[in-house]
Parts: sequence; structure tokens; C-alpha cells
Amino acid sequence: MADRQTAARDEAPAQPNGGPLDELSVTGIECFGYHGVFEHERREGQPFVIDLTLGVDSRTAAGSDDLRDTVDYGSLVAAVKSAVERDPVDLIETLAQRICDVCLSSDRVDWARITVHKPDAPIDATFTDVALTITRQRRGQA
Repeated sequence: MADRQTAARDEAPAQPNGGPLDELSVTGIECFGYHGVFEHERREGQPFVIDLTLGVDSRTAAGSDDLRDTVDYGSLVAAVKSAVERDPVDLIETLAQRICDVCLSSDRVDWARITVHKPDAPIDATFTDVALTITRQRRGQA
């Protein structure tokens, strides 16, 4: 697991202004949604677990010790949960992009790496998890 995390971290976009590449992570956000391509997924719903890693510059907040100078992760988690719980989509790819858009709506977030876990995916096999990870940068950044 550590090797996968290290590899994912190494793939994160660099901050274009040469500033520090700080990461804020919130993992294991439990949500319930009605996403999937099958009728029973949309009717009965299922759990989704969301991991967020955000590229931020924490220097200003570290100096000021003021919440207004950083990402309010409590409010962000509430917005992510709302994004998962609203209108259903077929694919976790679409859901991951929706969540990423929520994260990138904060001007304090330079990039976002989102993992959507679907532990109860309708697969006829014993498995632990189905997960998709996407990484996106704010528009206009190199």
C-alpha cells in the first residue's frame, strides 16, 4: 500500500509558481448514494467511500493561524457528501469528476486527487474494493 501511495504522490502536479507542494488529505469519507448502471443500484443505493488529497499552499495559514487562510475541510467534506448524495450517475468516473469539481471550486486548491471506493460493487466474485482515482489541476495551470 505504501508503494502505491508514494507512486500516487509522485504523480501529483507540481505547483506552477514554484511554491511548496503541500497536501491536505481527508480519507474514508463515508457516503451513501444511488449510483450505478443497474436498476437495483439506483433503487437500493450503496455505500461509497471517498478519499481526498488536495494540493494547497499552507504557508499563509501557518503564519496567520486563521481558518480564513486555508481550506475549511469541514465545509468541504459536507459539500463532497452532498455531491455524492444528490442525483445519481451511472459511472464512478462521473462521480469522481463531480467531487473533483467541488474541490477545485475553492481558490485555495491548486489540484485534487480523488479516490472513489465502491466496496459493494455488483461483481460476482469475492473482492475487497473497487476504486477509481483521478487527479485534476485547476484550469489555466501548467
